[in-house]
Amino acid sequence: MFSLRDFATNFYKSKLSVDLLVLGGYNNYAVKAKNRRVKYSAKEVIEIWYLLYCPRQNEWRILNSCKRNMSKAALKDAFIFTYDRMRKFQGKWRVEKQLMFPGYVFLESDNEEALAEEWQQYKGVANLLQEKKAILHIQKKEELFLTSLCKEARHLGMSKGVIRDGVTLITDGPLQGMEESICRIDRHKRLARLKPPEGSVSESILAGLEIVEKN
Repeated sequence: MFSLRDFATNFYKSKLSVDLLVLGGYNNYAVKAKNRRVKYSAKEVIEIWYLLYCPRQNEWRILNSCKRNMSKAALKDAFIFTYDRMRKFQGKWRVEKQLMFPGYVFLESDNEEALAEEWQQYKGVANLLQEKKAILHIQKKEELFLTSLCKEARHLGMSKGVIRDGVTLITDGPLQGMEESICRIDRHKRLARLKPPEGSVSESILAGLEIVEKN
């Protein structure tokens, strides 16, 4: 992941009442545009995921802004992946929902031309964004991996498993059948790190995993 310090500083110092988005790889930009209606010609439909870089603790605000202000022709969906993990509080373990990719919002578009055209109209505010890698393209294999892992809810629940003779076996939860993707287990924190497909934007993904037995 990349540092958000420069971006957050410039973002909050600015007095412009805009929600800035950047489409990486196409060098296009968009801001909040209420009641805009744009028509585009229909072309071949190819759904593409993008990972939008935004200030931490603002993910849900940016997500809602995307859904509220971008046309349906340009943006099919915007979403955030979450996962369950366990934390110990006052001597008791409890399940908490966490962001799987802090500082990022996923965008999905099936009309690349429309998305690029909408954002291109607002490239004059690009000076607000200092990070060059503000948005990353998600490879299809990573998209399929995340979809298989989190399903339509885009949420990864807790799993349970055992370790026998050094081999991890998931006995319950969404990680069943994905043991080969587990690259590290922290029994104390009840967490596992998963290895996504090669070339993914993230080197590893956290997942809640409780090992109930080891021999």
